[in-house]
Amino acid sequence: MVEIFRDLNRKYGTTILLIEHVMRAVMALAKHIGVLHHGEVIARGTPEQVVRDPAVLECYLGEHTEI
Repeated sequence: MVEIFRDLNRKYGTTILLIEHVMRAVMALAKHIGVLHHGEVIARGTPEQVVRDPAVLECYLGEHTEI
């Protein structure tokens, strides 16, 4: 699916709203990420910014996650 989404974006400039929990897919596709926890936005930014955000680490990734 990652390649299909990339192809759609590249060929047609299509913006894709992706709701996904598989971080490898998110990191491979996203230019901008918004992270929700219990319906509240806890982080926004580039993939590199979001995976280092303390709130995201605490809620989703854990301290020792490698992406």
